[in-house]
Amino acid sequence: MLEQFSLAGRAAIVTGAGRGLGRQMALALARAGADVVCAARTREQIEAAAAEIQALGRRALAVPTDVRRSAEVEALVGRCIEAFGRVDIMLANAGGGGPAAGKRPHEAADADWQDTLDLNLSSVFYCARAALPHMLRQGGGVIITVASGTGLRGYAPLWAYGAAKAGVMGLTRALALAYARDNIRVNCIVPGFVAQRPPATPEEEARLAERGRFVPVGRIGRAEELGPLAVFLASDASRYITGECFVIDGGGLAGGAAPLGWTPQGG
Repeated sequence: MLEQFSLAGRAAIVTGAGRGLGRQMALALARAGADVVCAARTREQIEAAAAEIQALGRRALAVPTDVRRSAEVEALVGRCIEAFGRVDIMLANAGGGGPAAGKRPHEAADADWQDTLDLNLSSVFYCARAALPHMLRQGGGVIITVASGTGLRGYAPLWAYGAAKAGVMGLTRALALAYARDNIRVNCIVPGFVAQRPPATPEEEARLAERGRFVPVGRIGRAEELGPLAVFLASDASRYITGECFVIDGGGLAGGAAPLGWTPQGG
């Protein structure tokens, strides 16, 4: 059964691969056997991620990319085809709070709204659109999107980000239906509270521990815990799954969790 999880001989692109969730998912795909193109805006970060993957014995390529620009995403996929001859897995992970974060909706400029959508929703469409023609020619492929629990629960300071991530889930389902007969599967990972990196200071560790008290399992998630889910969705083990959104949040959505801006008061 375990051979169904192997990604040997497959080529993957991971956006936002320079750090945090994206880096850990890129490493997980490589450990499962995939060759990986690491994409992000910061060259130094993706070069370090690519070096880690190469140390695992896999081929890796670092391609600086601004996923808000469709031409750069098209070029990214082209680099993958040049290097590996195919693209089997597109993991559209890049995103962020955007310039609307912390502003109330009536205070936001058009650019704040549009930039947030470009980074978190349009970028996912660009990644899918660039990869799909190659997947169709190959006879199949896998697209994995990354949303957020904020797109399911809502959080006022990240209202634009949450709206964009809800859009990612809708886009995931629509793409899955559009290409279900083409052996192309599209699924979404929906993280809850996840630490992008280990805490750098005792104070940061204490803040994460305090927030973890409100997660049903009693702690914040770790970036590397998303890797196995990415491997499962990329592999043949999930070949009958498409159009689904997988929440990975320690029970936060089921049991409730403190708002992101919550801070303890008094004794």
